[in-house]
Amino acid sequence: MTAPPPRQARLFIFMAVLVDAIGFGIIIPVLPDLIVALDGQGYDHAVVVGGYLAALFAVMQVLCGPLMGNLSDRFGRRPVLLICMAAFGLDFLLMAFAPSLVWLFVGRAVAGITGAIYGPANAYLADITPPEKRAAAFGMVGAAFGAGFVLGPALGGLLADLGPRAPFFAAAALALLNAAYGFFVLPETLAPARRRPFRWARANPLGAFRALTRLPGLGLLAGVFFLWMLAGVVYPATWPFYARIRFEWGTAEIGWSLAYAGTTMVLAQILLIGPVVKALGERKALMVGLCAGLFEFTASIFATEGWMIYPIWTIGAFSAVGYASINALLSQRTSESEQGELQGALASLTALAEIAGPLAMTQTLGYFSSPAAPVFFPGAVFVLAAGLTVAAMLLALVERRREA
Repeated sequence: MTAPPPRQARLFIFMAVLVDAIGFGIIIPVLPDLIVALDGQGYDHAVVVGGYLAALFAVMQVLCGPLMGNLSDRFGRRPVLLICMAAFGLDFLLMAFAPSLVWLFVGRAVAGITGAIYGPANAYLADITPPEKRAAAFGMVGAAFGAGFVLGPALGGLLADLGPRAPFFAAAALALLNAAYGFFVLPETLAPARRRPFRWARANPLGAFRALTRLPGLGLLAGVFFLWMLAGVVYPATWPFYARIRFEWGTAEIGWSLAYAGTTMVLAQILLIGPVVKALGERKALMVGLCAGLFEFTASIFATEGWMIYPIWTIGAFSAVGYASINALLSQRTSESEQGELQGALASLTALAEIAGPLAMTQTLGYFSSPAAPVFFPGAVFVLAAGLTVAAMLLALVERRREA
C-alpha cells in the first residue's frame, strides 16, 4: 500500500501516543497508595517496590523492543501497532483486578512486552518524513507523550477519589478504544518492496545493539542517548514518592504537578523544536537540551518548597529539543529499510535505562529518606541525575569532534 497523506498518518500517531501516555500517566498518582495497600508497609518501602516494578517493565522492553522493531520491518507498521495497543489495554484490566503485589508484577511484565510501541511509531513517522524534517516529526511524538502526561496524572488524581484501582480501569478503556480506532483508520506505510526478511539474529537485544555500531559515530550518539534517557528516568521513577517525602504532597498535588510538567513539555515540543533545530542544527540543539536538563536537575536539588518546582520545570522544558535532535541524527544515518530496527534498538536502550535508572534512583531516594541514612537528603537522587547529564554532554562533545 502506498504511504498515506502525511497529515492523516501523523494525526493517528499523535493520537496513539497520546492515549498510551494518558494510560500510563493516569496511574502514577495512585501507584504509591496501591503499593502500600497491597504491601502494608510505608512509603519509604513502597518507593523501592516501585523501582522493582519499573525495572521489570524495562527488562521486558529490552527483550521485546528489537523484536517489535524488526517485526514492523518485516510485516509492516500497522499490525504491530494495533496488536501492541490492544494487549496494552488488556494488561491494564489485569492490573485493575490485581489482588496482590505478585499480580501487579505480572501486569507490569505484560505491559513491558506490549509497551514497545514507540519504536514502530517512530519508524512509521520516518517512513513518511524527509530526513531533514525528522527532528520536528519525532518532536511531535514527544508532544503527544507530554500531552498525555498533562491529562493522565490530572485524571488519575481526580479518579483517585473512587479508589486506587479506578485509574487502571479508565486506562484500559482508553487503550482498547484507541486500538479499535486504529483498526479502522490506520493505513500501512511500509510497502512490500521495502520490507526485509525477519532474522532472529537481528531481533534480539545483542543483535540490535550491534546494529548501532555499523556506522561511524552511531555508537557514540547511542551512548549519549542512553545516558540522557538514564538521567531523565529520575522524574517518572521517583517524583510521586519524592513529592510525598520532601514536600508532604497528596495525590491531587502530585497529579497537578505532573500535569504542569506535561504542559510545559507539550509547549516546548510544539513551539521550540522546529525553530531551534532550524536555527542551530541538530547538534547544537542537542547541547541546548542537555544544558537545560542539567539546570533542571541541579536546581531541583536546592528546592526547599514545593512551589519552586514549577519555575524550575518551566526552564527545564527546553530539554525537549535534546531527545528529538539526537533521534533525528541517528535516523539520518540509517537506511529506509532499517528504520524499524534502529527504533527497536533505541527502544531497548531506553528500556535498559529504565532498568538501571529506577533501581538506582529509587534506591538512592529510599536510602537518603530513611532513618538509616547519615543525613536526610532526598535531593541526592537529583545529584545522580545531574552527574549522568554531564557525562552525556562530554560524550556528545567527543562525538562532535570526531564528526568534524
